[in-house]
This record gives sequence, structure tokens and C-alpha cells, in this order.
Amino acid sequence: MEREDPSPSSDSAAQVIARFLAARGIDRIFGLCGGHIQPIWDRVARLGIRIIDVRDERAALHMAHAHAELTGGLGVAMVTAGPGVTNAMTGIVNAHMARAPVLVISGVPPISQEKLGALQDLTHTDLVGTVTRYARTVRRVEHVLPALDEAVARAMGEGNEPGPVYLDFPTDLLRQSIPKKMIRDEYLQPKPRPILPPHPGAVARIVDVLWKASRPLVISGRGARGSAPQLIALLDRLGAVYLDTGESRGLVPNDHPSVVSALRGAAMKEADVVLTVGKKLDFQLAYGSPAVFSSATFVRIGEFPAEVTDNRRGAVEVIGTPSLTLEAMVDAAGHRTPAIDKGWRDTMRRTHLEKSAGYREKMAAAPPGSDGFMHPNKMLAAIQDAIVPGTIVIADGGDILSFARVGLSVESYLDPGPLGCLGIGVPFGIAAALAHPERRVIVVTGDGSFGFNAIEIDTAVRHEANAVFVIANNRGWNIEVYDQQSTYDGNIVGVKLRDSDYAALARSLGAYGERIENPEELPEALKRAFENAPAVLDVVVTADAVSPDGKSGMASVPDFQALDAWDIAEKEWR
Repeated sequence: MEREDPSPSSDSAAQVIARFLAARGIDRIFGLCGGHIQPIWDRVARLGIRIIDVRDERAALHMAHAHAELTGGLGVAMVTAGPGVTNAMTGIVNAHMARAPVLVISGVPPISQEKLGALQDLTHTDLVGTVTRYARTVRRVEHVLPALDEAVARAMGEGNEPGPVYLDFPTDLLRQSIPKKMIRDEYLQPKPRPILPPHPGAVARIVDVLWKASRPLVISGRGARGSAPQLIALLDRLGAVYLDTGESRGLVPNDHPSVVSALRGAAMKEADVVLTVGKKLDFQLAYGSPAVFSSATFVRIGEFPAEVTDNRRGAVEVIGTPSLTLEAMVDAAGHRTPAIDKGWRDTMRRTHLEKSAGYREKMAAAPPGSDGFMHPNKMLAAIQDAIVPGTIVIADGGDILSFARVGLSVESYLDPGPLGCLGIGVPFGIAAALAHPERRVIVVTGDGSFGFNAIEIDTAVRHEANAVFVIANNRGWNIEVYDQQSTYDGNIVGVKLRDSDYAALARSLGAYGERIENPEELPEALKRAFENAPAVLDVVVTADAVSPDGKSGMASVPDFQALDAWDIAEKEWR
């Protein structure tokens, strides 16, 4: 039963904010309490919105980010003033780079104390303005609901790219009443996301280019999410080969005949037409450079200009909701026969399958290092065997992220994203387990990246977030160790870690924990971990293993491209 409202009235700004969030379908908020936001904190809890209280505000933002990604809705984080906001900055920036819809709510000192040197008095909007879609301090009660409505619309990508938004409120304003006539029903109703139909003429032109291609390649990005059926229908109809990227992994099943992910470089080099679907041409795609894509013609579709105009323009560019655009393309093609070189496509697919199968065999048989400890691929092979339909996998780290990206096949996947933000593993895993308690959640993380948010294992225990956290413990920042050895004449500085027992740490925080050194023990240990989650498996792996990203030169940051091979090709092309 709801207790008597301690605020001046049941129409206090804090109460109306809580009502707004509930009306928009928010059932949980991630945050860390503090006096400046306590009026809202109190009201959302009394209204029945679950608060997932964390140990550091950065983790709250990461959790809200993962919640948004895995539910397709809005993630909400609530942090207090001053250090609450500054602690949250890394999470805000990561959501900004990943284009994740997150609403960040904070507070500022009472209006009468503004600019007098009050406790935690910072102009937060100056800090977050460049990494949010909307940032505002709301100083009048009649502006509370319009500001919330505007912020959510911007976060969800209405008229702009989706991404984080920020609002803060003076604490005294939160205790003030909002006149009833200012609390309009239009703000307290869920809003459907607008859709943008593509222009029919542009659809006809892009179909003409694709159906004339002999070696078409389709690459999906974040903007393709929610368009899996339409994307698969296009691939079936066109017969193109297909590559995903980190933000669109799992949209097309691995057993689909278009998938050739094991031949990423060859597909990019040999394609004569490249269709990007909701994908920016960032470092993952060599910025669309002709040095890597050879003589390919680009055609691009996306909901926002940045998805169709960045770095390399398309011969045809279509702005529209991807699901509608893909469906319109298939309809416009009708019974037209594509000009695809079936021999090329079939060879690509066959070689992909052979290479993938060979890699799986090598993973399972990977020998130990000179230190006697297992290869990370041995650990990943056991994890792959534990992946069942519906499993959510989160990969976090440097070396182990690189191994996992190549070695794990999964339908639902998250990683640090384009910011390369290490430390997301534990909070992402908690949010995933809370959003989908019926599904297996496996977090694969390095020991270095685990350390960023290790204390949030306590949060997992308190909130019964039953994820399994598997740590590849190689006692160092191994991708940097390799770079220092190979690029800096072996001058090893600041990249070695202690041989810490992270399973013991987990047990001290109330979670299940095991330390594993023998790979033969892993399958049964994983079973026990799922039965006793939240659980941490501290798996000791060799420091000798060099990851694909380590070998590619990514850690050394080449001059023009992310990878050494692409950088060499770029220099030769130039």
C-alpha cells in the first residue's frame, strides 16, 4: 500500500516525474542515491518502479545502456549531483558512441543556492552537452513534463540519431507542486516511434544497381536492428553474401547461406557492389576506403544521414526506416533475376564453412602455453558448448574480446562497442540477466576489464541477477604486453597484473566462485555456475597467447587504418 506522500502535494514535480516514467513503460531504473535526487528516488520507488542500486554511477549508465539494447526500449539511469554525474560520464559517452537510448536524470542545488558555492554545485549540462542528444536544467515546474517528453523523443531517435539525453532539476523544484492544468494527458501516454517510408524512386534505383551486380555484399550495422526478417528476405531474394558487425551480430543466423563472416577481408576486397544497412563506415569497415574495398560501388540505406553519407558516398543513398526500405526493395525487385555470380558466392560460402569448422577444431585442441596454462581458445570452446538457444553473450576486454569475437557463435551478443570501453562486462551482464531472467547470460571478460566494475558482483547478488561471469585471467593487459614486446623493443611497463583470485573475491561478495586451471574441469564448472548463479569462474589462461587483434597491429594504432594490413594497403593506394 502506498504511504502518505511526504512531498508538499501528490502533484509534486518528483511525483509527476515518476508518473511520467511509469506511463512510458519504465519498470526499472539503475542508479545510486543522493540528496539532490532523493525526492524522485522516493517517488519512483513508492510508485512500484524497481530501483537497481549500484556501487558506482558508471555501472548504472552501463546497465541502462545494456537494458536499452536488449529490450529495444529506453534505459533510465538516475545519479546524484557533482561526482554522481562525473562518475557517470564514461557510461554516458559509451552510450553516445553506441547510439543507445538512455535517459539520465540528476539534480542540482536549490535555485536560491545556485552559484553560491553549494555542495556539489556544478553546471552538469556543460559537461554532458557534447555527448548527449539533449541536455537541460529544468528550473520551472511547468517545464518538467515538456522537457521529459522532448528528452525521451530525442533519446529514441525522433528526428535525430538515438542516444543518451540528460535532465537535471533543482532539489527545491522537485518538492514544488505542478498545477493540475499543467499535467496534460498527452505527456502521460506512451508514444509509438515514428517510421520513415523510403522514396519509391530511390528504392527503384538501388534495386537496379544491386540486381545488376555480380558480386554483391550486404553489411549491416546498428540501424538494421529490428529488421531481421526483411534483411533475410532481401538476402534470400538477391543471393548476396553477408557480413555483420559488432552492433548487428545475430540478425542473420550463422546457418544462412549468405553468411561469410570467416572471409571478411576477401568479401570486402572482391565485392563489386556493397550495400550498407544502417551502418556507418567507421574503423570496422576501413572507413570505406578503396584501398580495402577495391573497385566496389557503394549503395547505402539508413534512417539517419550519418548512416548513408559518412566517409564514402553511395551511388544511391536511401533515407528511410530500414525495415520498410528493405521490404520495399524486395517488392520493387518483383520477379527480376539477379545477375549474381553464383560460382563466386558458392565458393565464398563453402570456404567460409571450411574455415569456420577448422577454427572450431583448432580452438578445442589449442595447446597450453609455456607456463602450462590453457589457451584462451580452449576456454572459449567449453563456453561455446554451453551456449543454448537464447543465450546472451557479453564480451569485454582487449585480448579476450578479440578471441571471443572470432571464436564464439551466438545469436545475442554485446561488447564494448565503438568506444572500446573496457569494464562493461559485469554491468551489461547484470542488466541482461534482469531484463531476461529466463535466458542464459554469459559474460566473457579479461581480468583487467573485470577489475573496472568487479564490485558490482555485489549488485548482482543483491538483485539476483543470475549471470555467469567467466574471467580469462592471464595476469596482465596482454594485448598491450604484446605491443610493447613487438613495437617497443620489449620495454614492458605498467601492463602486468597480480595473480589474483577473483573467485575468492566473488565469494566474499556473496556470489558463487570457482578458480579453474585445468581445462577438463571447465564443462562441469560451467554447469555448477549456471545452477548457482550469479557466479564467477576465474579461469587461469596462458599469457603466451597472442590474439587476432594483437597480431593485426590494432594496439599499435597505425597511421591511416585500424589494422596493419589495411594500413599498408592504404599507404600503397595513396
